[in-house]
Parts: sequence; structure tokens; C-alpha cells
Amino acid sequence: MVKEEISKILEAAIKKSGFCASDNLVSFSNKPETSDYQSNICFTLSKETGINPKEIAETIISNINSSDYEFSFCAPGFINVKLTDKKFSDAANSILKSKNLGIEKTDKGEVIFLDYGGANVAKELHVGHLRSPIIGEAIKRLYNLFGAKTISDTHLGDWGLQMGLTIAQLEDDGYLDYYFKGKGNKPKITLEMLNEEYPKASLRKKTDEAFRIKADNYTLWLQQRKEPYLSVWKDMREVSVKTIEKNYANLNITFDLWKGESSVSNEDIKKTIDIFKKKGLARVSEGALVVDVAREGENIPIPKKNESDPQLYRNPMPPAIIEKHNGGELYMTTDLATLVERNKDYKPNKVIYVTDSRQKEHFTKLFRCAKLASISPENQELIHVGFGTMNGKDGKPFKTRSGDTIKLEDVTNLISEKAQEKLTANGLGNDPKLALKIGVAALKFGDLSNDVSKDYVLDIDRFAAFEGKTGPYIQYTIARINSLLNKAGDFDDKISVSLIEEKTIIMNVLKLIESFRISLTNLSLVSLCNATFALAQSYSTFYNNVKILSEKDCAKKNSYLGLSKLVKNALSLALETLAIDVLEKM
Repeated sequence: MVKEEISKILEAAIKKSGFCASDNLVSFSNKPETSDYQSNICFTLSKETGINPKEIAETIISNINSSDYEFSFCAPGFINVKLTDKKFSDAANSILKSKNLGIEKTDKGEVIFLDYGGANVAKELHVGHLRSPIIGEAIKRLYNLFGAKTISDTHLGDWGLQMGLTIAQLEDDGYLDYYFKGKGNKPKITLEMLNEEYPKASLRKKTDEAFRIKADNYTLWLQQRKEPYLSVWKDMREVSVKTIEKNYANLNITFDLWKGESSVSNEDIKKTIDIFKKKGLARVSEGALVVDVAREGENIPIPKKNESDPQLYRNPMPPAIIEKHNGGELYMTTDLATLVERNKDYKPNKVIYVTDSRQKEHFTKLFRCAKLASISPENQELIHVGFGTMNGKDGKPFKTRSGDTIKLEDVTNLISEKAQEKLTANGLGNDPKLALKIGVAALKFGDLSNDVSKDYVLDIDRFAAFEGKTGPYIQYTIARINSLLNKAGDFDDKISVSLIEEKTIIMNVLKLIESFRISLTNLSLVSLCNATFALAQSYSTFYNNVKILSEKDCAKKNSYLGLSKLVKNALSLALETLAIDVLEKM
């Protein structure tokens, strides 16, 4: 690409001038009105040699001979680089003809295992379940774009205390007489039933000690695969998973595996715990089996309630509990056993977990346990992508007016309705499927435009707008180009650049290409979203300023259409990576 080519030219000139070159020689210009790229290398060389940066820059420039680029000095010590019209044209045509904008598959052969989604069985998905699948799916697609082999697992929360609590409450309310007393017909467990019973049980355990002990025992017996607990659990899981699959399908989220905490067997759990025992890493504490993971002198930051609060610490990190006092399993136990299974079956180079940032301590303990016991090979990366909270306009977690957590399906419906209002206003009639795709684009782009680790406000009106930095705006830009290209019919798509609007578009395409790698490096999609919007915005300026279809000069008209096609390809690849549908019309 252009940046690498400029770097090679500069590197050769630096060496010819008697200096030593370094990495990261070139960056996009922070003053695009004066240059396309810039190099700050002269400041570094000045520190090393004591020579004035202006003198260094002029020496380097004098040793450059290039017909594609114009190199010039900019005070106090920058080297500015501008592309010639010919280079702009060559770069645009090269990218247009290449697959995936010319992005090379540099990660070919790497195996990346992604654990995201993580919905809990026995309760309906709510707005808090949105971020994990949205972020995880985009990260997976980024890795695929660069040639890595990915394996994704939704890893359902289907084996913890919530299972025992729900079964105990269902029994107390008379729904499970068929299982526990052999009376009546087998009940049909519904999602509505579970939505009522789990919250009731969760509140009850805080005040009813006998019920809490009962639920704890039911959880243990379920984990031991005893009946009738296992049969009830299977029915609960089945009805929950059907709804989860539907919700994820609406969000354009896919998984290779639909496993959960329950996927590891009792034998797998026992073998995993034995690894720690045999290596002398586990000890008994208050009847439970724990692993010490604290490091000497370590200070653990305590999450701040407000940004202005002073940072407080606690020390040391508590031990990881791998077996309860009654022999029951925990989240930590199943996660460790699952990692053993994943390494045996898939041998991934990296394992990436995408969850709420409040689980940071759990994953720190998990990773330390895995490395201490050599469950995770030394060269394997274990990564936790922790995300912030999705809040309402009041800055608090997004909820209904009554304070209840909003169901995921309700959020999807609400934003789809907003999209339908826009479609109706634009004369496109009632189209629920199209409205859903636009609504999902609004949700996803609004989420991914924010730094993963930060909280953000879910502003449905702003996210669903067809203008501004939104998903629907990007979709609309592509739809507008589709309409233009359809009206144009066949054309020679050779691009020949002369206008400033064209150059701005091509620079934004080049920045978009770089943003894919930046987003992968940061495991955050902010850079890609920003670059996508910048490109769409620059095309809108071009579209409004240039009469494309009415241009009399055939070569210019074809060039404008070719540039439009390039923008469509670039924006489409960006949306596909974000798992947002590309629409033919809006």
C-alpha cells in the first residue's frame, strides 16, 4: 500500500544520508490541507546526532528521487509527503481491482478461539446481553479478514446456582409435581414461566435461609447429573436456547459452537481439579479448595463509582475457589475445565473472552490458575475484552420507567419501529424486515463507535437517524451509490483523479484500510467506525458537488462512477466486518 511504499523510499534516503532508519517512519498528516502523509523522523535523528532537524530533513529530501510523491520540508522538522494525481489514480484503481481492498491475510494459520454471547439459561435476554455478542462477532470477523481461523462459542450460563434456584421455585409453586411426586402430566415449561420464577427465587434466597440451602443442594445434585433435576434442567435449557438463538439471529450473530458451562462432564471437572492437587497448587480453606494467585507487592485497583473519586487499592488478590465446601462446581471450575477441553480439541493460539468489565477479577484469576497449572501453554495468549455498561440518557443502566431491566427483544423492536418511521417518511412503505436490518445497524454501529471499555448512552433517536455518525447513514450511502450505478448501466470503471473531493475520498479509503488493523490490534472497533463514517461523509460531499450522471466528458463520468464503486466496496467491507447488513435500497 501507499504508506509502505513511502516508508521504503524514506528509509533508503535516510540510509543514503548517513543516518539510521527506524520503524513507524510515516503517518497520515495531521494537516491534510497541506500534505497527505508526514514523517517525524528528523526530530528523533536530531536527538541522536545533535544536528538541526531542518538540516536533516533537507539532506534526506535531497536524496529522494520519486515521480509519484512530492517530498517537502515543514518547520520545525517535519517531512511532508503529497501524492501526485497519477499516484492517487493508480492507488484507487489498484484497490478497486483487488479483493478486500488489498488487505493481506497476514494472520494465516493462527487459531483464535472466541468466547462471547454468554447468555444465561432460564431467564430472557435483556439489554445487558447486547454488547458481548455485538463486540465478539465483530472481533471474530476482523480476525477472519486477516486470515486467522476462528472458532466461536456462545458458552451459555446454564450450570450455576440460578438453575438450582429456578428448579426449587418451580417445585414450590407446584409446576413440577410430575417430576417430584409422579402426579399429573409432564408440564410444558415456558419462557414466561421462567421469567416469573427466576426473579422470584433470586429475591427469596436473600431472606429465606431454608430455601437458599435447598437451592444450593439442587444445584449440587444437578451438577452430579441426578434425577429429576437433570430432566427439568434439560426442558428449561431447551426453551431458553430457542429464544436465545432467535435473538442472536436477529442481530446477525453466529456461533460455531453452542456449548455452555454444562458441556464439561463430572469426569472433566475431577481431572481438572486433580491437576491442581497433584502440582501442590490447591489448599483447603474453610472447607473449600482454593488456589493462591496473588503476586507479591501487588495492588488491586478498586473500581471507582465516579471518575473524580481517588483510586483506591486492596491487597492482595483473594484466592481462586475451584471447589465449594460441599464439592459443588463454580464458574471458575467449569471455565478451567472448558479451557482444558478447548486446548485439547482446537489448540488455539489465543483464547479471547468478551464479557462485562466487572468480571475482570474473575478472568485475572482464571488466567493465572491456567498458567500456574500449565493448562494454558506458555505461548498461548489469554485475553479478556471487558466492556462497559450501556446506559440510558440519565447516565444509569438502561431500564424501563418502573425500574425493570428492558428485554433485548423490546430494544430491538423499539429501534426497528424508529427505522420504520424513517422508511415511511421516505416513501418506502411498511417493510418490517428492512426496518429490522436498519434498526440492528443503528444498535451495532452506535455500540461499536464507542470504546469497548467505556460506558455509553443508548440514544435510540440518535442511533436510528439516517444522517450523522450512524449505522443507517452508512447503509444509506451504499444504497445511494447502488441507485447511481444502476442508473448508469455499463461503464469503464478506470479512475482518473483531479478534483480535491476525489483525493479526499481516496485518502479516506487508505485510512479505512489501516483502521482494520488498528481495530484488530486494539480489539476495539472505534477506529473502523470512525474511518467508515469519514469515508461516507467525504463521498456525500463529492456526490453533492459533482454532477456524476450528467457529466458530458465520458472519461470523467466513468472515473466518477469507478470512484463511487470503490467507495461502495470499501463501505460494504466495513459493514460486513461489523456484522451489519448491506442494503440495496433505503
